Amino acid sequence: MDSREEEIVNYFDQSILEFKEGTSRFEAKLPKVTKGYFEFTEACFDKGAIAKKEKQLIALGISIYAQDEYCIMYHTKGCVENGASEEEFMEAIAVSAAIGGGAAFSQGVTLAMDTFDYFTHK
Repeated sequence: MDSREEEIVNYFDQSILEFKEGTSRFEAKLPKVTKGYFEFTEACFDKGAIAKKEKQLIALGISIYAQDEYCIMYHTKGCVENGASEEEFMEAIAVSAAIGGGAAFSQGVTLAMDTFDYFTHK
């Protein structure tokens, strides 16, 4: 396999990799902040009264509403990994659009759906 084939060429994987690289850089300078943040967020996504899948669907809806492209991709991946169906996924987009209007709808039917398709078929 040549080095070109080894490159991550997919936008979704590349974006998540960039997030992880940025996190590592940040952690090198502010390890307590980074560790505290990730411990907090991991605890929030642990199974509790609300299952992990539903927590990812909630996070997706908020990410779409907030227009946060990295979180849209990250939580879409989380939805897929936790077994969200396409119908559940689309309903989360619809709820976000109901609150966030056209901007949330456009992010949901483009970036979120494309990411869902990618991670579902990967």
